[in-house]
Amino acid sequence: MTTSDENGLKNGQPTMHTPPVVSAQTWEEARQQLLVKEKAHTRARDALAAERRRMPWMAVDAAYAFDGPVGKVSLLDLFDGRRQLIVYRAFFEPGVFGWPDHACRGCSMVADQVAHVAHLNARDTTLVFVSRAPQADIAQLKARMGWEIPWFTLTDTFDADFGVDEWHGTNVFFRDNGRVFRTYFLNNRGDEQMGSTWNYLDITPLGRQELWEDSPDGYPQTPPYKWWNWHDSYVAGAAPDKKWVEISDAGEAAFRNQQASTKS
Repeated sequence: MTTSDENGLKNGQPTMHTPPVVSAQTWEEARQQLLVKEKAHTRARDALAAERRRMPWMAVDAAYAFDGPVGKVSLLDLFDGRRQLIVYRAFFEPGVFGWPDHACRGCSMVADQVAHVAHLNARDTTLVFVSRAPQADIAQLKARMGWEIPWFTLTDTFDADFGVDEWHGTNVFFRDNGRVFRTYFLNNRGDEQMGSTWNYLDITPLGRQELWEDSPDGYPQTPPYKWWNWHDSYVAGAAPDKKWVEISDAGEAAFRNQQASTKS
């Protein structure tokens, strides 16, 4: 092990016992050993997502209302025509530290990490934030912070009814023939992982909607990679770009061949 003095740290700093410095071969061997555990973790995460897709649903019969940029909207309206809805309760309102210039620091970090919502939209999924701040304040905050996430104002007991009146949290809903169902909920450290397209899709009832996933019969699934697009180029109902299909097929084949050669 090396120490802070060997690392050239200044006097007065706590001693840091850092890992040993090794050769490239030894480093690669250590990486491969850890990779075995990391792959096991990935497979366990996929299995957990598959179990999540089989969780029972809870019917939402109350008529919740929100204020939006164009006026009053319902919970059903928040879906924006899509089947899945993810709602993050962010704290931006009177009484929250930073008001009215800033939202909660933790909620702001979540907002900073949200990937472009076009990729979620392409998987029939809508992401929105909700707070009790008026729309005028939300609009100013979004413009200053560079956030483009749809953001609505709570007007009733939605936050209390879904466990987010006193703490942040993420609720997931599904729309089926005009009815709304609550399918999943996470908060506390569960919210730390959110922000990427993949993690959001993994908490939805339909998942990533790719062929490799373990999903119930009849769930929509398409080949992986093929549905990906530039965030400004998605067209609803359009077939995958033929050139991109060729490139992704070649890339996947090369990856599989590399894996096979490594195992042999």
